Amino acid sequence: MDIKRRNFLKAASGLGAGLAASEVLLKPVLAGNESIQAQSPATTTPLSTPETTKSGEMLYRTLGRTGEKVSIIGVGGSHIGQQKDEQESIKIIRSAIDRGITFMDNSWDYNNGVSEIRMGQALRNGYRQKVFLMTKVDGRTKQAAAKQIDESLKRLQTDHVDLMQFHEVIRMEDPDRIFAPDGALSAMLSAQKAGKVRYIGFTGHKDPLVHLRMLDIAAQNNFHFDTLLMPLNVMDAHFRSFQHLVLPVALKEKIGVLSMKPMGGKFILKSNTVKPIECLHYAMNLPTSVVITGIDSIPILDQALEAVRTFQPMSQQQLTALLARTAEAAAQGQYELFKTTSHFDSTAKNPEWLG
Repeated sequence: MDIKRRNFLKAASGLGAGLAASEVLLKPVLAGNESIQAQSPATTTPLSTPETTKSGEMLYRTLGRTGEKVSIIGVGGSHIGQQKDEQESIKIIRSAIDRGITFMDNSWDYNNGVSEIRMGQALRNGYRQKVFLMTKVDGRTKQAAAKQIDESLKRLQTDHVDLMQFHEVIRMEDPDRIFAPDGALSAMLSAQKAGKVRYIGFTGHKDPLVHLRMLDIAAQNNFHFDTLLMPLNVMDAHFRSFQHLVLPVALKEKIGVLSMKPMGGKFILKSNTVKPIECLHYAMNLPTSVVITGIDSIPILDQALEAVRTFQPMSQQQLTALLARTAEAAAQGQYELFKTTSHFDSTAKNPEWLG
């Protein structure tokens, strides 16, 4: 059986399993010591919600099999660096950390490096030791990836990051390039061996089949990713769904799940079917470790923290009602532009970044 057909069959099988699993009530309940633990019917295979603990006003979960504890909300790096005054960027980051957020997202290409530079400045004076720092590289070749890794570390003013991810795995050929003998994985493994990178993951927002192929190629090369990042939101459940296709596979393999685009870059809000905190609550209700959301101002930071403060496990009735409300708007993917257009594809606009 050729590889394309085998991958298609595996994906189809995953879809069936994912749809079945999505019918399971992922209903965490508050237990002793302010712990939240998933409970599911014994007659089905559950998608176990990660154990969630509370400290102060923040909730924390374990990042897959890494054992790392991370905040349920992460500061999205693409929005850091867009402020006119760099001091405002620093204020947002430090305020988030002071209020319990530990997960910091970034990428080599965000705002042409400004996001990493400002985050590096914000993490001085002891703040670096308080966070789980993640960034991403676009390079698909060993040479390009190695160069970007070192540039990211310099900008972030650190000798290592806690997590480095292959950014924008959105093409079917991306896994082949990354895992080629002279591909980016070689540079990443060398950086890990040198102590520059603790954990390795990948990201993508285009199609769940690309994620599944990345996992398949990794398995063929006897490599296990520590994390993966994917869009999970109230509309993804209806259209080319990462939730149904990829999430069950990641959980089965004990890969730390990071979610992004809870509001689809704010486009989901334009559907007038759901409110910001509902979007965040839905994403937090899924069995993921971190919901990475764009925070470009103190009021938006307040909104994210209010979502954490008011989060309660959603009942099946609440989930059904929310998904019914968004079903029609979500059917064609018109509010998930990261799937249906090149609007969010930075490497498509700058192919030279791939190497």
